Amino acid sequence: MSIDASVNVADRVATSDDTLLGGRVKLRQPLEGYRVAIDPVILAAAVPAGAQDGVLDIGCGTGAASLCLAARVSGCHVVGLERDPDVARLAAENIARNDFGARLSVVEGDLLAPPAPLAPGSFTQVMANPPFLEAARASASPVTARAAAAVESEATLADWIDFALVMLRDKGTLTMIHRADRLGDLLAALNGRAGGIIVFPLWPGEGKPAKRILLQAKKGSAAPLTFAQGLVLHRADGRNSEAAEATLRHGAALPLVS
Repeated sequence: MSIDASVNVADRVATSDDTLLGGRVKLRQPLEGYRVAIDPVILAAAVPAGAQDGVLDIGCGTGAASLCLAARVSGCHVVGLERDPDVARLAAENIARNDFGARLSVVEGDLLAPPAPLAPGSFTQVMANPPFLEAARASASPVTARAAAAVESEATLADWIDFALVMLRDKGTLTMIHRADRLGDLLAALNGRAGGIIVFPLWPGEGKPAKRILLQAKKGSAAPLTFAQGLVLHRADGRNSEAAEATLRHGAALPLVS
């Protein structure tokens, strides 16, 4: 269902007003539950969207990735899918507050029972920041919203990938951010259905093992897999690296291969 941004969620949910991309994006988000960090910003930077591309943001939350992509790529159209009604309404409010109503929208619904506005094969790009933890292996947070963002529910990682590939056009591109230790699950779900896969590690610092990866794949492609150089996020003193700062604060694109 489409979301009415005139319903003020802040009347019943405690929120904070924050910014992304050095202030270019305004974001209202709940004080409790999932709080936006760097993952959706990096995800949006990696999506190779063009000016007229249609993009689906699965599990869009309060709209952080959608808003960052729209701020970087003028002309692209983004639809967010979010199953939590209050969070979906916050996303709609954020779209309105950033004056992106002509290019961004959010629908409330579950990827296991997609709402009617989402037509299979209608998107050039799909991006997703799925829950990182399998339910059987996770100690869920007592805060419901935080647990929903971090731990898989009825929809497994394979379900997220299935839905993304259904929504993509042939040769369309899927871009995801996930835990490095779930790479095997990601590749298994894509096997025989997408190719040209790029695995892009996000190194916390020089010489430190990657905990996060970006993964990009092209639907229907048979091209081989590429392990990219990746991105070092922090210098030895803890400050952002120059490349990370360009992405996180200045809205620079993050091509996964040069």
